Amino acid sequence: MNPSLLHLERLARQAGELLRLAYEHEHQVDYKGVIDLVTEVDRQSETLLLGEIQRLFPGHRIVSEEIGLVPGREVDQWYVDPLDGTVNYAHGIPIFTVSIAYARRGVVTLGVVYDPMRDELFAAERGHGAWCNGRRLQASSVTEFQRSLLVTGFPYDLWSTPQNNLEYFGRFARLTQGVRRLGSAALDLCYVAAGRFDGYWELSLKPWDVAAGGLIAAEAGAVVTNLVGHADYLTPPCSLLAAPPGLYAKMLEILSEKA
Repeated sequence: MNPSLLHLERLARQAGELLRLAYEHEHQVDYKGVIDLVTEVDRQSETLLLGEIQRLFPGHRIVSEEIGLVPGREVDQWYVDPLDGTVNYAHGIPIFTVSIAYARRGVVTLGVVYDPMRDELFAAERGHGAWCNGRRLQASSVTEFQRSLLVTGFPYDLWSTPQNNLEYFGRFARLTQGVRRLGSAALDLCYVAAGRFDGYWELSLKPWDVAAGGLIAAEAGAVVTNLVGHADYLTPPCSLLAAPPGLYAKMLEILSEKA
């Protein structure tokens, strides 16, 4: 049996409720890197999601943030981020999501991102559009930088890597109405899909960060590629650019300039 969008929506809401109920409680925080956090709630959400996926769809392969690869049939692959925005969550900032995507034969066909604090469920099925709580999503029609509001993120090795995105951040900040940093790549992409942001780019990502949000943005009319303009943005090293057609080429041009 193949999953439906309804399956993903139910899974995301279950995990989102777990996150919401534990929000602003005292958490056990561990460090995967200098500024790369994980809490016990990340692991609880992941356990719930992986358990349900394996129960409903035995034999499927799963790629999940904390546990890594769960072996299974390559033809059926899931991308799971049980808590996208852990740093926000650990600091009591209500900007975080659950992100779930399903790929059939290497093509992401279903994607859901759930924001439990705003009760906003973003969802898309390839070829059928993107939606938020039943409302159809449409990327913005902005074509000029001075009319745009962008969003981005920074890598966890920001302190040490030369590919830290700070130079691009400065360039876009001087061209646009502003550049925001929310701390959740999945939510950034959903906000591009909703027309709240006019464009998003990020240099250092993981497939579970963007598999669902990338599909949602694309189904809402955004152009979604990696930073050199290729359609595959899930093969490491992952990078992503998402913008409406009228702004995409201009952003790509800036990103093609050496930082």
